Amino acid sequence: MLFKSKKEKIVCGVIGVGSLGQHHARIYASMKNVEFAGIFETSDARAKEICEKHNCRRFATIEELGEVCDAVSVVVPTDRHAEVALPLLAKGCHLLIEKPICASLEEAEKVLAAAQAAHCIVQVGHIEHFNPVMSFLEKEIDRPGYITTERLAPYQTRGTEVGVVLDLMIHDIGIVLALVKSPIEKIDSVGMNVLSKTEDIANARIQFQNGCVANLSASRMSLKKNREIRIFQDNAYLSLDFMNQKGHLVKKSDLIAYGLKLKVGLAKPGDVSSIPVDDIPIEKGEPLAIELASFIESVTKAKQPKVGAALGKSALEVAITITEQIRANKKQ
Repeated sequence: MLFKSKKEKIVCGVIGVGSLGQHHARIYASMKNVEFAGIFETSDARAKEICEKHNCRRFATIEELGEVCDAVSVVVPTDRHAEVALPLLAKGCHLLIEKPICASLEEAEKVLAAAQAAHCIVQVGHIEHFNPVMSFLEKEIDRPGYITTERLAPYQTRGTEVGVVLDLMIHDIGIVLALVKSPIEKIDSVGMNVLSKTEDIANARIQFQNGCVANLSASRMSLKKNREIRIFQDNAYLSLDFMNQKGHLVKKSDLIAYGLKLKVGLAKPGDVSSIPVDDIPIEKGEPLAIELASFIESVTKAKQPKVGAALGKSALEVAITITEQIRANKKQ
């Protein structure tokens, strides 16, 4: 049971203000319905920088920050999520835990149990669910038959405490699970290490019970960033870019009309310029700001978050299955 907040402002904090956590701090400090209490950060230099920038307090311990906050963002390496989340839940704090929810299913279960015992919200930071691209997909996609995703990034040491599946591909796992809405029948995966001790490149083919197939590719060895999804369903083909928040749509009805034009000579074979392609009208926005606003709304109104711990755990379970397959294949 969740209890609706009667406060005019929700008191928030951030654990870890590195490359991503600094933006959690920035956004909380700018929100009118939030009182940004402060941070817990192990780096003296970064803590000083953030506190001076946002006129907030640096807390000596996680528990001390938890004492004064209603809601906290946990933005630390994945293998420390449970270690940080559990004492905060014991203090009654609602949490936004950056993805993946934890490094293992056992840790995720502990966090879920602690949240339920404390009547606290746990939202998992699957940020693409708050990307305006995803908002469009949720309205337009109702019977996907085939999905491909590609998520590429240049190599960096941050995030390599886990493999590329838990680091990058898990975004697309969460997206596909939300769009397909069907139990998984089969998963086939391949991957390899390049520079880190964990997988740097991975591909997974997921077959769902409703017949949909999703092919997911992720790499943190790319020279460029890319976050794209292509979806085929019986009435349309969509191609969307999560990074640049744009895309295009080809409708089956328009393709049928194009075929008729070919028959009567009003279009030439191979003339792709005659194929009707519609640009998708997407109102751009900062996904993290949308995500944090949604989190605070969930806390204020005592409602379940869009990406709760259950979905976060499901995405983690699939990611771990893919990772284990890749590692098992290497041993053969």
